[in-house]
Amino acid sequence: MQPWMIIVAAIVGGYLLGSIPFGVLAAKMGGLGDIRKVGSGNIGATNVLRTGRKDLALFTLSGDSGKGALTVLIARLLFPDNAVAIALAGGAAFAGHLFPVWLKFKGGK
Repeated sequence: MQPWMIIVAAIVGGYLLGSIPFGVLAAKMGGLGDIRKVGSGNIGATNVLRTGRKDLALFTLSGDSGKGALTVLIARLLFPDNAVAIALAGGAAFAGHLFPVWLKFKGGK
């Protein structure tokens, strides 16, 4: 694979993994509806916790922190000799968390 293709794959993959909105998913699975209409309107674990559902807040916190770690782990497995691709994948996951495509680029903090 060409070096530029590795970089593009790392960035796109990292962004897409990072943009998974665990707060929105947890709230919907827990029957809370749209978490963006509760409390601060944020999709993060703190706002999910405001609903009183500690289990869903823990799921959100674990998912949000785990998606960054998983992105870097996958990049290390796929591109073990490319530190730039690994770093860019992690950065792209962070950008995806802040600006998730699935929520019209309005996401976590």
